Amino acid sequence: MSQKLLVVDDDLEILQMLYDALSDEGYLVYRAQNSSEAIKQLKQHPDLIILDVMMPGQNGFELCKAIRDSVTCPILFLTAKVLESDLIEGLAIGGDDYIKKPFSLRELKARITAHLRQVNRRSEVEPSYLMFQDIKINLKSKEILYKEELISFTKREYEIIELLALNRNQVFSKEKIYEKIWGLEAEGDSQTIAEHVKKIRAKFLKVDQHFNYLKTVWGIGYKWSEDQEGKF
Repeated sequence: MSQKLLVVDDDLEILQMLYDALSDEGYLVYRAQNSSEAIKQLKQHPDLIILDVMMPGQNGFELCKAIRDSVTCPILFLTAKVLESDLIEGLAIGGDDYIKKPFSLRELKARITAHLRQVNRRSEVEPSYLMFQDIKINLKSKEILYKEELISFTKREYEIIELLALNRNQVFSKEKIYEKIWGLEAEGDSQTIAEHVKKIRAKFLKVDQHFNYLKTVWGIGYKWSEDQEGKF
C-alpha cells in the first residue's frame, strides 16, 4: 500500500510541483492550499505532512499547534524563515524537521524517506500493543481501549501514558516527562504534567473505578506500575 503524504502550501505552483514529483515516487499525495483544507484532509490519515509556514490566515506554525494533539505522523515545515528562533519555535510546537526555501527536491525526498523509515523501524521493533488486565494500549494506532471500548485521550495524554507504560516501574520526574514529550526547547512549565496526569486518571477512573496503574512517587514524579496495588 502506498504511503500517504499531505502537502499544504498556498502557492499553487509549488503545490502542483510537489504533487507531481512525490506522486512519481509512488506516494499517494493529498493537497491543501490553506489550514481549513488541510484539516479536512486529515481524515485521509497521512503518514507524513509537508507544511508551508508562511500562509495567509492561519500560518503553518499555528496549524501545527492546532492539530498536533490529534496527529502523530511526522510534520516537515517548508520555510523561508532562517532565524534560529523561528526554527526552534517550529520544532518546539511539534514539527519534526524543516526544509528551507528555496529547497532541493532531492533533499526533500531524502528527508521524507528518512522520517518514514524511522517510523517504520519503530513499528517493527516495538510490540503492537500492551495489555494491563482490561486496558489495551495500541502502540500502532495510538489508541487506548478498556474492554475494547475506546477511551478518548489527547495526543499529549497518550504520549505520557505510552512513555510510562513502555518503561514500567521506572520513575520519571515531571521535568523528565516534560522534556521527553514536549522537547528540550519547549517553553512551558513542567507543572503542566501534574494537570495532564490528573486528567488521565479521571478518564481511566470513569471507565474503571479500580484503575491504579499510574502512581505518584511523592517528591520525585510518576511511574506506571505492573499491578494496581497500593495508592495513587
